Amino acid sequence: MAKLTDVQIKSWIRTGTPISKSDGDGLTFTLSKNGIAAWVLRYRYGGAQKELTIGRYPDITLGKARELATESRAKIQQGVDVARTKKLVARELAAAKTLRELANDYLTKAKLELADSTFKQRKHHINDVILPKLGSLPVREVTTSDVVYLIESVGKMHVASLVLIALSRIFQYGITKHAALSNPCLGITAKAICDAPKPTRLRLKITEDELRLVLPALPSVGIENALAIKILLSTCVRTNELVKAEWEDIDLDKAEWTIPKANSKTRKGFTIPLPTATLGWFKELQQHACGSKYVLPSRAGKKTHIALLTIGVALNKLCNKLGDVRRFTPHDLRSTARSHLTELGVNIIVAERCLNHSLGGLVGIYDQHDYMTERRIALELWTELILACESGEVWQKNNKNIIQFKSA
Repeated sequence: MAKLTDVQIKSWIRTGTPISKSDGDGLTFTLSKNGIAAWVLRYRYGGAQKELTIGRYPDITLGKARELATESRAKIQQGVDVARTKKLVARELAAAKTLRELANDYLTKAKLELADSTFKQRKHHINDVILPKLGSLPVREVTTSDVVYLIESVGKMHVASLVLIALSRIFQYGITKHAALSNPCLGITAKAICDAPKPTRLRLKITEDELRLVLPALPSVGIENALAIKILLSTCVRTNELVKAEWEDIDLDKAEWTIPKANSKTRKGFTIPLPTATLGWFKELQQHACGSKYVLPSRAGKKTHIALLTIGVALNKLCNKLGDVRRFTPHDLRSTARSHLTELGVNIIVAERCLNHSLGGLVGIYDQHDYMTERRIALELWTELILACESGEVWQKNNKNIIQFKSA
């Protein structure tokens, strides 16, 4: 021990030649070719040669280096691999993040996986609800009590549930990145914390009698709105999928409409067979589009599509005029279509695929058939009923044109 002196070390540093000099019992002074002077403790652990970097000289003086080396050798004798312990501590420090930092990392990933509307909602809940209260806390210090406090501050159960989901997703992501050790959201429910919500409005099925009042009156809310509502009803699509549709998505020759994954709630592209009448409605809309790339261009200018609320406003106006029809929303058109498909004898799997619902379970995993032919027949049949209601013709369920679908 104590082979080196400060005079020797300073001389070697002035010379600048890379060296490695032992002070004894594993403590070594090193000088790299880049002129970095440091202390290293060399030892054996489990039969393998190991090195622990103690620190740089002159930040760590010769005397301090000997002191630290003595402490480390004592730990080694007690069975501690000091080099590995130091690496683990360094990893822990590198992984230490505030909830705000982790949330921003998570949002970058989530943007690639979530539908645009879902991502915007989640980003709002994170940036406007979660981070103002918990953002400055280190991720590993967020407790169950902090989560309960957050949920209590939200109040409304529906919003609180979405906030809780967003926070839980952040911690699930953090666990995979070693930034979080556990998920403090586990075992917590918004229902147990918040007041009971108002009863959820049930989806409405517009009856055939109501359809016979609604469809003939559609022109009163504008021809483009009328055509859009009939297309929504006959194709079973979501409102935003039609609002954002572009003419390049419509193949008028094949009578097919492909919804790109960017517009789909499921984030998967989906092709819809267009019934004959529906194809005609699209052609009428094309004349009104005046060269816009959008199927439903904004009335204020053709460079963008109509607002998502436009069709809902039109339906609200229509219900006010009719009076005798229950008030319904654009999404009720989907539940209406789904209900009538069942009444028409359409197989449940075909009907669900018409709405682009995930089949779930083993069916969703193994059944990769797109049911294009079956869906075309089903939607053609459903559209014939729509046309009959619009024109006032009698619709008989035992009509020879109706094809009864066999059970799966």
